Amino acid sequence: MGLFATNNAPVIGVDISSTAVKLLQLSHAGGKYRVEHYAVEPLPPNAVVEKNIVEVEAVGEAIKRALSRSGSRVRQASAAVAGSAVITKVIPMQANLTDDDMEDQIQVEAAQYIPYPIEEVSLDFEVLGPVKDNPEMVQVLLAASRSENVEVRQSALELGGLQAKVMDVEAFAMENAFRLIADQLSVPKDALVALVDVGATMTTLNVLRSQRSIYTREQVFGGKQLTDEVMRRYGLSYEEAGLAKRQGGLPESYEIEVLEPFKEAMVQQVSRLLQFFYAGSEFNRVDQIVLAGGCASIPGIAEMVEEQIGVLTIVANPLANMSLSSRVQAQALAQDAPALMIACGLALRSFD
Repeated sequence: MGLFATNNAPVIGVDISSTAVKLLQLSHAGGKYRVEHYAVEPLPPNAVVEKNIVEVEAVGEAIKRALSRSGSRVRQASAAVAGSAVITKVIPMQANLTDDDMEDQIQVEAAQYIPYPIEEVSLDFEVLGPVKDNPEMVQVLLAASRSENVEVRQSALELGGLQAKVMDVEAFAMENAFRLIADQLSVPKDALVALVDVGATMTTLNVLRSQRSIYTREQVFGGKQLTDEVMRRYGLSYEEAGLAKRQGGLPESYEIEVLEPFKEAMVQQVSRLLQFFYAGSEFNRVDQIVLAGGCASIPGIAEMVEEQIGVLTIVANPLANMSLSSRVQAQALAQDAPALMIACGLALRSFD
């Protein structure tokens, strides 16, 4: 199974993050997508640490519970490895090579870029298109990940009752889902857009130009810091704190003493990631910021980012134009939507 295997049968997108398993299944008819099944199932603390699966059984159990709650009958899944676990490289190659020749050549090329033995690596490639001003050459995207990163995800899916049909890369899944929010942007198609996914423990910046990813960077920061602070300050368990964050019921002091400082810290992280991008590129500003991930649902965060960074900012909702099956609870889905970008990108692999 390659990292970009194509697909025709419906697959369920499975996003395994540090704190939850998110499942999403879409259908497509008459030019519109519909959410058929979805579930978000929390993971026990430290089952996944910084996107590495540590306790495969715990993750498998969570997938099984989520699958059962979602009501989906599909047993083929697409999942993704984290960007930090993948080496990608765009290499020019002769356009007239057959697929087999290209594959042989890729193996040779890959050995130059990959710091571990080639037999320990899962490799795949995708032809992106012709090289500018040279029609005899094509740009080929090479993606490689250590086989163990792929295999541990396959094992977790199998324990949950699913078969891995597609193994993607999180940044590519994000890019795939990005086209669903393109019409929510107030900038032209070729604009520079910073998609910032603030998850539980990791924040990922993906800068897109003409809807293609040109830069990606991860740093350790996320909503778990807010959960930890709620636990510490109000003497709650991990589960209680997570619930209180979402459903309310915390003392009045929470907004000012806990939530505001966290929002300030989040704005600083977004600003820092952008500075890294500017420092390493010819750009010194982006046209729009799109916030995704669980923390994007915090009320007022987009306005705060926009005000302090001075760039138009919105919260991602990849499901905004989709209809919902009767099984799906609209309110819960709306709350989770910004955190479903990766799951959405993976679910779209049904229609490749």
